[in-house]
Amino acid sequence: MLEKNVYDGVVVLDANGEAVVELPEWFEALNRDFRYQLTCIGGFAQVYIAEEISGNRFKIAGGTPGMKVSWMVTGIRKDAYAEAHRIEVEVEKSGKERGKYLHPEELGMPESAGIDYEEVQKMIEEQRRMEDEQKRLEEEQKRMEAERMRIEEEQKRLEEEQKRIEAEHKRIEEGDK
Repeated sequence: MLEKNVYDGVVVLDANGEAVVELPEWFEALNRDFRYQLTCIGGFAQVYIAEEISGNRFKIAGGTPGMKVSWMVTGIRKDAYAEAHRIEVEVEKSGKERGKYLHPEELGMPESAGIDYEEVQKMIEEQRRMEDEQKRLEEEQKRMEAERMRIEEEQKRLEEEQKRIEAEHKRIEEGDK
């Protein structure tokens, strides 16, 4: 789809029943294929576009002096990004997406009617599984840390026992002399 920009406003016609509408200085650089709408306010007149957009301005004529005219101009975006990334208005749904909605809650439908509901549920379940596995690993790490500390204590106790035995052995050897 071609993206359209919309510009609008209200002008008061001058003594000749005309008005020049000034648009932003970047208007023509950003837009192409202009469309115009004019509506008289407070009376009827056959107003028309006397001069099409040129130099970021256009002219309205055909009204009576002092009449208000509501105007709207649309233009199709022509900037590089818009040209490269046109919006698709309707995209054909795949078989599993048919009968599903992008935003089911906004249509009064249950969340389970969403296109990505099953995928999201799988991701939630996987996240829960991973969190459970993380808890299990943390508990295993605590158990292993406790076992390491028990082994270190046992090693200290054995080293002290070895020192005691060596001291006893030395005392006995000195007593035999």
